[in-house]
Amino acid sequence: MDFVERLALCLLLCSGALEPTGPGFEHCLPAGIALSDVVAHRLTVAERLAHVGARCDAGQLVDGGGRPIRFYQLAGCWGNPPVDAQEILARQRMELEDLRRRHTVIEMTCSPDGDIRAIQ
Repeated sequence: MDFVERLALCLLLCSGALEPTGPGFEHCLPAGIALSDVVAHRLTVAERLAHVGARCDAGQLVDGGGRPIRFYQLAGCWGNPPVDAQEILARQRMELEDLRRRHTVIEMTCSPDGDIRAIQ
């Protein structure tokens, strides 16, 4: 997302024009996920949901096309990787491929500030 897109998204979010920041939206988020959580470097859950046109439909989080949204916590932010790191990452790739067939997937960074360079 370039600067102009981020600025436009920020203006929409700050104005309350997008539903993800509206009242009652939080009840559609899965347990442990907050709108302020970091998805990727300098990108929050609220911003990512706005980008995909998310809405709460009968208690389920869906994108602008009505496709269910799923959050996926990424692995791989190891200072010293475990011996089975390659297997973990291969399993993650397979799980993500499978999820993407049926859902819009929002990948949650394994780094709290969104910058995996800081811990690698």
